[in-house]
Amino acid sequence: MTETSVPEPLAFRVDSRDVQGASVVEVAGEVDAHTAPTVRDAVEAAIVPGARVIVDLSGVSFLDSTGLGVLVTALKHVREADGTLDLVVTSPRVLKVFELTGLDVVIPIHEELGALLDS
Repeated sequence: MTETSVPEPLAFRVDSRDVQGASVVEVAGEVDAHTAPTVRDAVEAAIVPGARVIVDLSGVSFLDSTGLGVLVTALKHVREADGTLDLVVTSPRVLKVFELTGLDVVIPIHEELGALLDS
């Protein structure tokens, strides 16, 4: 019998930090109904008047409709605070979710955090 190794999903985590005048919320793992409230709380905490909020989803392996809802709500709140919201997405699977829903034309999506911070 041959054993097949299946990679474990990334452990879910959310980290927030200020980088070059931007509030960066870094998310890793799966964003679903169970974990989305943690993402929501971290993103909402980053929203202040005029804030530049970046949600780095480069470590996200799965994003469901609950996670999308969190990001759409965050966009609304950031705009109400005269700020900006950008996303970093590197996974083709996660990017496809944004493309299928049309959110890729509503929320700016970038491939690399470093390049975004330098812009």
